[in-house]
Amino acid sequence: MKRTIYITRKLPEEIVGKLSRQFHVKMWSEENVPVPRDVLLKEIEEIDGLICLITEKIDEEVLSKAKQLKVISNIAVGYNNIDIGYATEKGIVVTNTPGVLTETTADLTFALLMAAARRVVEGSDFLRSGEWGAWSLMQMTGQDIFGATLGIIGLGRIGEALVKRAKGFDMNVLYYNRTRKQEKEEMLGIHYREMKDLLEEADFVCLLLPYSPEVHHLIGKEELSHMKRNAILINTARGGIVDEEALYDSLKNAEIWGAGLDVFEQEPIPMDHPLLSLPNVVTLPHIGSASLKTRMQMAHLAADNMMSVLAGEEALTPVIKP
Repeated sequence: MKRTIYITRKLPEEIVGKLSRQFHVKMWSEENVPVPRDVLLKEIEEIDGLICLITEKIDEEVLSKAKQLKVISNIAVGYNNIDIGYATEKGIVVTNTPGVLTETTADLTFALLMAAARRVVEGSDFLRSGEWGAWSLMQMTGQDIFGATLGIIGLGRIGEALVKRAKGFDMNVLYYNRTRKQEKEEMLGIHYREMKDLLEEADFVCLLLPYSPEVHHLIGKEELSHMKRNAILINTARGGIVDEEALYDSLKNAEIWGAGLDVFEQEPIPMDHPLLSLPNVVTLPHIGSASLKTRMQMAHLAADNMMSVLAGEEALTPVIKP
C-alpha cells in the first residue's frame, strides 16, 4: 500500500506527478490561498509525510494530532513556522531547501537595494501619474551605490553571495555575525564590525540572518537611531527581525533615508499598514527566491527529501543533522 502525503498548497504538475508515482498524494487545491487551519488539523492525522510552505504554522497543536507522520518537508530555507523541538521529540524528520535559492535571493536583495537607492518605483509612479512636466537638476535624486559602504547583518550563504555583487560596485563591505568568520574576511575582502559600529558606518544595511525568537525586533528604535540619515535598510530575511512601528517613525521623521522590504511581520501585509503610505519605502510580496528555475528547484528538493525519508534513507537536507 502506498504511503500518504499531504501538500498544503497547489504545486506544479511536474512535482505532483513525481510524488504520485510513489505516494498517495492529497493536496490543498488553492494556489494563492493557504490551507485552512481546520483542514490541516484534520489531514495531519493520517498522513506519513507533509510538504508545506512557510505560511503554515506547524506547531504543537498540529503535531500532536499526527499519528504516523515521519517527515515534514518545508519548501523554504527558514523553518520558524515549525516547532522543531516538538517534532524532534516525536521522531519526525524536518527538512528545508537551503543552497538552491542562494544566488536568486542575493540577486533580489541587490535589486531591492538599487531600487530603493535610485527611487526606481517612485520614479516610475511619478512618470505614470503625469507629474513629470520637465527635466530638472535635482528631480528624483537618490543615493549613490558605487563606492558606498554596505553593512551585512548575517553572513550566511546569501550574505556571501551578496558580497560578490557588492564588489562589482566597488563597495566597502562590513559584516556582523553572531560568530565572527575570520577566514571569510580575507577571502571575500570584508571587515567585521560589532553591530552598533556597522549601523553607524554603513550607507546600506542588509538583513540576511535567519529568524528566531532571539532576533525578534533586533532592529528597533535604538538600532535605527545609530544609522546615518542617508542610510537605507534592506530586509529580505524575515519581517519579525524589524520593529515595523519604529521603522515607520524613523522613515517618516527622516532619521534614515529609505528602506527596501521583501518581508513583513504579518504576511500578506495589511493594505492600511503605515509603511505602505511612505514614498521612501520599496515593498515587495516576499519574492526573494521567486525565479521560475529556483522555485522549481526548491520544490524538487522538498519532494526528494520526502521520498528519501519515506524510503528509509537519510534526508538530503535535514534541519537537524542525524
